[in-house]
Amino acid sequence: MKAFRPRRDFKGMEQRRKRAAQLFKAGKKQAEVARVLGVSRQSVSRWFLSFLQGGLQALKAAGRAGRKPRLGARQLARLDAALRLGPKAHGFPTSLWTLRRVATVIEKLTGVKYHPGHVWRILHQLDWSLQRPARQARERNEEAVQEWVSKRWSEIKKKPENSAPGSSLRTKAVSRSGPRSAVPGHPKAKRPS
Repeated sequence: MKAFRPRRDFKGMEQRRKRAAQLFKAGKKQAEVARVLGVSRQSVSRWFLSFLQGGLQALKAAGRAGRKPRLGARQLARLDAALRLGPKAHGFPTSLWTLRRVATVIEKLTGVKYHPGHVWRILHQLDWSLQRPARQARERNEEAVQEWVSKRWSEIKKKPENSAPGSSLRTKAVSRSGPRSAVPGHPKAKRPS
């Protein structure tokens, strides 16, 4: 299982807000603070209001962004191990994982219910990739196919030895608006005058 790093640098963002507070105290205008820190004016305006209402404490980092994950690292490790056993080990009739089947296994193992459409994100976290099985008829006889390819196909593929080249006559009707030629079907023929 791969290690995850946060998408945002929360400490760096907090330091930027603290630097903005220092610039506010120094009497700098919001537009100048935005230019100095390389952020949008809207962000600086939001920070300025927070700074006025709660001081430097209001600009501290909140911690993490978004909702906490419903499955922890241990649960993800258990899920990965369970999936590696294969679908048949979990009572499914074929050895093909589907998102719906994985969602069922997640619910059995952890009690957490996921929509099959969201299961793909969890599989991506576990470094699982999309693999589609090759489609073949169940009745396919591989030996018969190989025999046909090696014997019959080579006979069909061969051309008759005394064959003449195919005809190059036009099979399309002549257009009334197109150029007329003296010899039908001959592209370099001159127009009759």
